[in-house]
Amino acid sequence: MDKIRIVGGARLNGTIPISGAKNAALPLMIASLLTDEALVLANVPRLADVALLKRILGNHGVDITVAGKRIGEAELSGETVQFSARTIVDTTAPYELVSKMRASFWVIGPLLAREGFAKVSLPGGCAIGTRPVDLFLEALQTLGAEIEIDAGYVIARAPNGLKGGHVVFPKVTVGATHVTMMAATLAKGDTIIENAAREPEIVDLAECLIKMGARISGAGTSTIRIQGVDRLHGTRHAVMPDRIEAGTYAMAVTMTGGDVLLEGARYDSLAKPIEILREVGAEITETNEGLRVYRNGAALRPVDVTTEPFPGFPTDLQAQLMALVCRAEGTSHIRETIFENRFMHVQELARLGAEIHLDGQNATIVGVPRLKGAPVMATDLRASVSLVIGGLVAEGETMVNRVYHLDRGFERLEDKLSRCGATVERISG
Repeated sequence: MDKIRIVGGARLNGTIPISGAKNAALPLMIASLLTDEALVLANVPRLADVALLKRILGNHGVDITVAGKRIGEAELSGETVQFSARTIVDTTAPYELVSKMRASFWVIGPLLAREGFAKVSLPGGCAIGTRPVDLFLEALQTLGAEIEIDAGYVIARAPNGLKGGHVVFPKVTVGATHVTMMAATLAKGDTIIENAAREPEIVDLAECLIKMGARISGAGTSTIRIQGVDRLHGTRHAVMPDRIEAGTYAMAVTMTGGDVLLEGARYDSLAKPIEILREVGAEITETNEGLRVYRNGAALRPVDVTTEPFPGFPTDLQAQLMALVCRAEGTSHIRETIFENRFMHVQELARLGAEIHLDGQNATIVGVPRLKGAPVMATDLRASVSLVIGGLVAEGETMVNRVYHLDRGFERLEDKLSRCGATVERISG
């Protein structure tokens, strides 16, 4: 099993190209099930989750072709992939595939909309909370689906097709917003989604669906309106830059000090994290190429942060921020409101010398003058990269174990960091 070895102490200087967003690429790939024509996606990141979803889509009959490299293409640029779901050969998403990644459950929406039937295993994924699917199923029922759960599978039927409806989510849910929006594109009549998620990835999916012929308005606001159409066609779309990857590297530079251009990063998708990082002590400026992050070595300042749905501070950057403020001069407070079990990185950061106290969903982080390298273990995707951030300034060697979690969401992290002066290497075994 691979490990990441880090020797702390180096400042980061240079350029880090930001990959396509995993959280945008996955629903965009799933949207290929909505049409019998080819969907071509550019800037698709090379990640374990993307590879797994390719397998799942292939199981449904999607033909997948990866374009070769082009002249002048950057070494760390994403793939261009064509997805062609001319015929859906299987409407079942089996347990052995869905259990490995929660987002694969989202195929239920397009399969149901296009084929009138879907049998999808209840999902798995990171162990960061229960994340029930009841909101997904209630939304599909509002669109006319008949739902039953049998032997760990959700069986959804709409033999006469889905019908437009008024979906009101009791709480903001990104996954259910994705699924409902995709399903509603082929429903008969109009659909209104209220209390919809406002994340940039929702907007990216909506823009792609509109290119495919969908009639969608309001994406990026709390009310999305969809006029159903008879069919969608193929198109070409570029996956948006990964705001979580960009935020993670911004925190790494803030932690170590230095000067790094995050190539392709977008300010509009990171406004709240940028505000917090400036409070901590980073200088962040928007350029034509992306975002420049600079810190000259001045002391880090403590902050108080609560995770919230977009445009608030994202839960997917909570672990990274906690690692950062472990070195702040003073006491920081982080409240996690999205997932009930997303503090599993705390005990691993403590192995590096961090002083963190938990009280339910609240973490109090008392800044320490130094961290010391140690063997640590990744427990989930974002927790794993928080340990990398800690290791970048820890004295001596930090060895991060179980980095398959890291490979689910960060493309060639060790290459990107080492090019900016960090001592980071992957050890296979």
